[in-house]
Amino acid sequence: MRKFAIIVAGGSGTRFGSAMPKQFLPLAGLPVLMHTVRKFAQCGARVVLVLPEAQREVWSELCAEYRFEVECTVVNGGNSRFESVKNGLAAVEALASNVGGDAAAECGSVVAVHDGVRPLVSASVIERAYDDAAIYGSAMPVVPVTDSIRQIDADGTSHAMRRDELVAVQTPQTFTLDALSAAYEVDFSPLFTDDASVMEAAGHKIHLIEGNHDNMKITHPCDIAIAEYLMKNAKTC
Repeated sequence: MRKFAIIVAGGSGTRFGSAMPKQFLPLAGLPVLMHTVRKFAQCGARVVLVLPEAQREVWSELCAEYRFEVECTVVNGGNSRFESVKNGLAAVEALASNVGGDAAAECGSVVAVHDGVRPLVSASVIERAYDDAAIYGSAMPVVPVTDSIRQIDADGTSHAMRRDELVAVQTPQTFTLDALSAAYEVDFSPLFTDDASVMEAAGHKIHLIEGNHDNMKITHPCDIAIAEYLMKNAKTC
């Protein structure tokens, strides 16, 4: 199996309330995004990092400052996450075409798409995502919903939903490269909320795997402090 990872990092920091995009903020001695890139590289994946063009120079400067030498291919993002993933897929396809070896070709290529601001994904989840996607064609990590959930109705009222029938979705969402590339050969739809929804629109079923609860998406300032605590106390692997 040939492992690839598309790490999408397009945050501007506006919602986070920071002048610096959240993927570049320091976390346990390194910018958030470096932790994420390193996780996939350590699992043997060829990494494609998708960044807004205006942020590529910042990334290069940070790599020099922190002496971060993990190899990755950097490409420009698009105007939406959908377009950014398509750009990442084009880069992965180019890399895959240059990877020789009959044994690797027989096993095929599997690509994981991951949020750049999820640095606490466990190595075991990454490895299982690749392994299961190679078998089932897809693998999406999920965790049980623990909060009570209500749905807002059209008339402004709401009703309770059964949380035992719901799961929270994480990344990396992982697929065979051929299938994901084919699924993305469509125009964007508002129904595409993630890569799994693009695959479902193309007629694929999504195989669920158990995620890790620490695999949080850093969204708010307090999330940095929580992530740093979890990392320093070895809550993830």
